[in-house]
Amino acid sequence: MDSSSIRPATIDPDAVLWSAAAADRVGRPLLLILHGYGSHEGDLFSLAPHLPLQPSIAALRAPLPAGQGWSWFPIDVPGDPVGDALDAAALGILEWLDALPEQPTSIGLLGFSQGGAMTLQLMRHAPERFAFAVQLSGFIAGGTHPGDARLAQVKPPVFWGRGTLDPVIPEAAVARTQAWLPGHCTLTERIYEGLGHSIAQAELGEIVTFLRKQYPVPAA
Repeated sequence: MDSSSIRPATIDPDAVLWSAAAADRVGRPLLLILHGYGSHEGDLFSLAPHLPLQPSIAALRAPLPAGQGWSWFPIDVPGDPVGDALDAAALGILEWLDALPEQPTSIGLLGFSQGGAMTLQLMRHAPERFAFAVQLSGFIAGGTHPGDARLAQVKPPVFWGRGTLDPVIPEAAVARTQAWLPGHCTLTERIYEGLGHSIAQAELGEIVTFLRKQYPVPAA
């Protein structure tokens, strides 16, 4: 896949929700939050009070209108996006990151559903730029990518959480993701019995545990 001819999607900088003022973001890691289809930047931002305090948090708005909210890419075939929209969104996020006046000390990713798919596609585009990903009720896009080989060498930590009763993500997409992740990341996989397309309270606790490992508190 050659993304050189793909035009990056535009990420609206005025729609970004930040957990800290600009002055308080200097010299800190960044946790980037990516919402799901038809949602908005304020959705997952509600998790911020439960997350570790070390990183500043930025919740982005997806570029494409979708119902009452926004999407990262169109849903042509559920769990298997086609066309260039997925890569356009990933390139748009990378462009937005490049334009930050202060670069963070590290960048982590947390996404739900389509946002979860975005976390993995971002890692494919820039295997060494992202420290880790939390991928919730999402999937890996089909096909191969030029960054896959390097990602298999770097193997960044990835938390993948999903429910057994998710009616949105097709079994084929789950199977594809289950086959792809172990070879391309250091995987923490959690499956929640009876959970649909949502985030369970028990899952949130395990997300926090995973994130604390990524942001260890320095010894006194």
